[in-house]
Amino acid sequence: MPVQPRADLHSLPSYVAGKTVPGAVKLSSNETPGGPLPSVAKAIAEATADINRYPDISVGKLARRLAEKLSLPSEQVSVGCGSVALCQQLVQAMCAPGDEVLFAWRSFESYPIVSQIASAVPVTVPLDAGHRHDLTAMAAAVTPKTRVVFVCNPNNPTGTAVRREELERFLDAVPSNVLVVLDEAYREFVTDADVPDGMDYVRGRDNVAVLRTFSKAYGLAGLRVGYFAGPAAVAEAVRKVYVPFSVNTLAQIAAMASLDAEDELFARCRTLVTERDRVRTELIEAGYEVPETQANFVWLPLGERAMDFAEHALANKVVVRAFAGDGVRVTISHPEENDLFLHAARSYRRTS
Repeated sequence: MPVQPRADLHSLPSYVAGKTVPGAVKLSSNETPGGPLPSVAKAIAEATADINRYPDISVGKLARRLAEKLSLPSEQVSVGCGSVALCQQLVQAMCAPGDEVLFAWRSFESYPIVSQIASAVPVTVPLDAGHRHDLTAMAAAVTPKTRVVFVCNPNNPTGTAVRREELERFLDAVPSNVLVVLDEAYREFVTDADVPDGMDYVRGRDNVAVLRTFSKAYGLAGLRVGYFAGPAAVAEAVRKVYVPFSVNTLAQIAAMASLDAEDELFARCRTLVTERDRVRTELIEAGYEVPETQANFVWLPLGERAMDFAEHALANKVVVRAFAGDGVRVTISHPEENDLFLHAARSYRRTS
């Protein structure tokens, strides 16, 4: 018999990245449209002189800088190769085979993948009628086997957000031995003051963790760096399952330079938020249902028409991210690219 990999990997869903199509505007991957800031690009260029050397395996300088920024002990912060890698590290660190990982659906498509890789059991709870986390149902779905609960806030791909009061009720209901992970990849685009900062709960509760990334607001999607903040024992376990050197030198330098340039980067975020609200308003005026979004994208719950809409958009030189049977996620970009998408959306309404 030939060598065989794990049999259960045959059923492992594949991560589907947003497509890039030559000649078309890419609004499928939630990337920020601007390139690196000049100061960040300069730091990256200078760092290339040392890429014959291994990166800092502990990512210690960046971790300490983040801990200081977050007003947390450095022992509670771990850095990884993007927040998606940290999702996998968390499940590996927390779950034995057969343990359960609970999350809403539809939500970030890596959750079921990383759960199965770790031989854990993914448990899903449907979003409510408003395309939001149903935290009451999620609390009821916790069992003695539940080890990790992911709450994506704002949620990818719907953009909807959990508010403070409902989140605190949920946290009060979850047993203290279950880790609640607030995945806040889009935190920098939140404008609703009632959407809480997850770091407040990391500081005040022993079973809450937060994931964040430099891929979105900081514009470093191609360099892969994110961070975990949570209980010190969990942070240590996450570091133990870290793939050595996976946060490369350029990523570490770029993240540090980006922290130095936060004011400029966050001004970009505010510009995107203005465009986000404009695009949502114009879509609603065109007759679409568009949930309120706190991220850098909008969600069109088109159901069975999702793939047809995506094909129409592509015919109009716009690439969007379609989820068959559910809906379409559209990243906010520069005004002229958003206008091209809006033209496609309006023409679809006229022809469908």
